[in-house]
Amino acid sequence: MASIQARGVLYVHSSPRALCPHVEWSAGRALQRPVNFQWQEQPVLPGARRAEFYWEGERGTAARIASSLLGWQHLRFEVTEDAGLGTDGGRWIHTPSLGIFHAQTDTSGNMVVPEDRVRYAMEVAGANASELERELKLALGQAWDDELEPFRHASDDAPVIWLHKVG
Repeated sequence: MASIQARGVLYVHSSPRALCPHVEWSAGRALQRPVNFQWQEQPVLPGARRAEFYWEGERGTAARIASSLLGWQHLRFEVTEDAGLGTDGGRWIHTPSLGIFHAQTDTSGNMVVPEDRVRYAMEVAGANASELERELKLALGQAWDDELEPFRHASDDAPVIWLHKVG
């Protein structure tokens, strides 16, 4: 059995019902194996469904999953990949109104804002504290978090399904 190089979580916060099989197919293609999600109603958005599961695979799998789901404009999703020995993790967040956001994460799951991004925020803001706050919120993906927060709370009692690659 091959060793697991990476693991993470895919949260589909909302998907139209008709899109659910296509989401499974796209994620399965990125994971290189068929998947079946346990879909639940999304109470925040009537008519929408939600699913979440843990995945295991090669490094870079989260980026492949996020890329495979980008074509479905009506999806709200997050994909995480845990940091590993000598490698950063990542978090990809998508909403229909904002598009995609990506951030590196450390071994505790915290977002890592690169030094150059902080310097850019300081340069743009100058002495304007409000502008610095705006730039740092942008660097941290605050708008994406704000939009997804109600959808995340809807999953507080949801089951988690582990997907393992065999072979």
